Amino acid sequence: MQDPTFVKNAFSKIADRYVITNHVLSMGTDILWRKKVGRIVKAWQPKDILDVATGTGDLALELQKVCPESNLVASDFCPEMLAHATQRGVKNTQVVDAMNMPFEDNSSDVLTVAFGLRNMADYPAALTEMRRVIRPGGHLLVLDFSTPKGILGKPYDYYLNNILPKIAGLLTGEEGAYSYLAGSIGDFPSGGPMVKLIEAQGYSDVKCTPLSGGIASIYTAKS
Repeated sequence: MQDPTFVKNAFSKIADRYVITNHVLSMGTDILWRKKVGRIVKAWQPKDILDVATGTGDLALELQKVCPESNLVASDFCPEMLAHATQRGVKNTQVVDAMNMPFEDNSSDVLTVAFGLRNMADYPAALTEMRRVIRPGGHLLVLDFSTPKGILGKPYDYYLNNILPKIAGLLTGEEGAYSYLAGSIGDFPSGGPMVKLIEAQGYSDVKCTPLSGGIASIYTAKS
């Protein structure tokens, strides 16, 4: 759980290079992860989609492409990030604090949050607020980094805390922001603990799908 002021300032500083840096650091796999999310959401055939913590709009753009008939709102609490999302073609963006959203109860069929939940001040409160706006029987989808187990565990931890911030620092000039991001990944509940956390906020049918050896995971649930 994070300090929202620090998070907002950190993302404001790296907004203009955030997209290319993520692609480089993940060696392009983040693109494949979002395409998988797009296929999942498309199968649900939603009328209304809310993409929370949309950042520079990577997932929102994928959802616009695969769900062209859906009404998509992309929200984030960082205006600098949303400016880039708009420039890249996201049609409907709103500056919104995910901890206190202005949307009506039961107003979305699907709520997605990619690489954003771990940056929020209170994970349980954020998940509860998300469930408020999801219609009964609607879906939550969380895509975020996780901690791989077994043989990948120690090498990934070293990369995350020692190599990633330095590479990102060269690309963005903001090594401190990426040192924060690396730390947030290590502290974020993943796998079974995240499934239990989501269930504890009243969701049902919670599932976890590990990606790329467990360095990321997709969590789906019903409201």
